Amino acid sequence: MKKHLTILTGASRGMGLAMAEQLCRPDQQLLCISRGVSAALETLASQQGTELWQWQADLAQPHAVADRLSQWLHTVDPTQLSSASLINNAGVIGHLGPIDDAALDDLSMGLAINLQAPVLLSAVFLKHTRAWHVPRKLLHISSGLGRRPMAASTLYCAGKAGLDHFARCLALDEALQANPARVVSLAPGVIDTDMQTELRSATGTGFPDQTMFVQMKTSGALTSPAEAAQRVLAYLQRPDFGDQPVADVRDI
Repeated sequence: MKKHLTILTGASRGMGLAMAEQLCRPDQQLLCISRGVSAALETLASQQGTELWQWQADLAQPHAVADRLSQWLHTVDPTQLSSASLINNAGVIGHLGPIDDAALDDLSMGLAINLQAPVLLSAVFLKHTRAWHVPRKLLHISSGLGRRPMAASTLYCAGKAGLDHFARCLALDEALQANPARVVSLAPGVIDTDMQTELRSATGTGFPDQTMFVQMKTSGALTSPAEAAQRVLAYLQRPDFGDQPVADVRDI
């Protein structure tokens, strides 16, 4: 049986972990790149007959991770695959507040994780899979905040906006290729994760939208990580995936 290869970043918690769990199927080869590894995910993969690799890696150092992925992809036999996908899911809120209050190292880390890592990993993925005769997909997990501004969130909003425009431009480049990859930057909705907890816990006049995030939690407006993962993975399998390089699961 040929396998679907999925490379997933940020798989150690939240929606990323939920996606990894849902991808544990007999027809999957799954490479997870995260800050931590999960023994429970290893057990689940073994039970489900999934070929699983878990890399503990710091995406704030994206060049090293991209180099490692490049070397690993050389070992993959594409004749044993039915498809290959890269899901750039990892992301951080980073500094909350005016950027002149932030340490330069913190700003650099946020940009590296939210934008530089997806760009480098995408470049490596496309280069090493260009000659593979299987469908290839690039899925960036974006955000509604990449499409509307919010005070005190310059770093996160800019990173997600960059992902969206990266997807638009990359889709144009891929359309000129003989074997184009399909590309989407997808907003997954508002999800009840540690990131939301961080936003609700923020204080100070530098973050005027804090009460909005509290209200979303108390009103039950947040999607569970499992439900959000299911919707994102369903979008990845849509026959029209890539027709619109920037999309939102809430528009389905």
